[in-house]
Amino acid sequence: MVNTLFLFINESDTFGSKVILGILFVALGWLFLHYAFKMTEMAYVLKHKKPLYNHFYIFLRQLNTSQKNILQNHFSFYKNLTDKEKKYFEHRVALFIKDKDFIARDGNKITDEIKVLISSTAVMLTFGFRDFYIGIISKIVVYPNKFYSNTNKAYHKGEFNPKLKTLVLSWEDFMDGFNDENDNLNLGIHEFTHAIHINSMKERDVSSTIFSDSFKELSKLLETNEALRNKLKESDYFRRYAFTNQFEFVAVIIENFIETPKEFKLQFPEVYSKVKQMLNFNLSDY
Repeated sequence: MVNTLFLFINESDTFGSKVILGILFVALGWLFLHYAFKMTEMAYVLKHKKPLYNHFYIFLRQLNTSQKNILQNHFSFYKNLTDKEKKYFEHRVALFIKDKDFIARDGNKITDEIKVLISSTAVMLTFGFRDFYIGIISKIVVYPNKFYSNTNKAYHKGEFNPKLKTLVLSWEDFMDGFNDENDNLNLGIHEFTHAIHINSMKERDVSSTIFSDSFKELSKLLETNEALRNKLKESDYFRRYAFTNQFEFVAVIIENFIETPKEFKLQFPEVYSKVKQMLNFNLSDY
């Protein structure tokens, strides 16, 4: 009886050891494959300046009929996508809405239109990214119009506060960006670009790396090419605000890139190419 019990205990210990070893080998195998993939992709990124893949989803989230109609009626970028790209876009908009806390101020009310159009602006800018959430943003505050900012004691149309992880927008001025899609003025694009820029400096995911490294390449190009630098400054194509600092420069040129890509490419092909690389935009209109 004692011998039988001793044999059972030994067999149980052996089985338990095998299970633990099996789990350990699986974990080590997964870590090895993960590391190998990261190294392979980094080599690919360094050579091609884009990720190995961009869209891969187990299942796609869907917007409701009302939300989808808002996209279809008001967001021209979405309307120009292929059917497959539209499904990816809707999926990302649905997840972005779920991920962010939308807050109304001064009697404003958060509607589906506000959520969809603001989220769609973010998703548009990060459509070439694998990680599209812009993790440095957790709250989006929406005023009905210009608001008083305690940051510099002045009225603003929009601002991004990285310490509070908060993007603040005037809805009236945000919508003005949709009324004229060819004036290179779009509050939503401008403020979200600030967030993407700062996020790329803090994160090391593949898309942030491409954005950050590509901007460094653009900066180096402008530093070493005096003729191009002077042409940019003398041109009427970019508004003067672009030359305030590097953050405003990026925000302004991406406004131009989104709204008037053909003119941008015609006037400044080298700069256009770098912006396209920053955003990983491989779409038919760009």
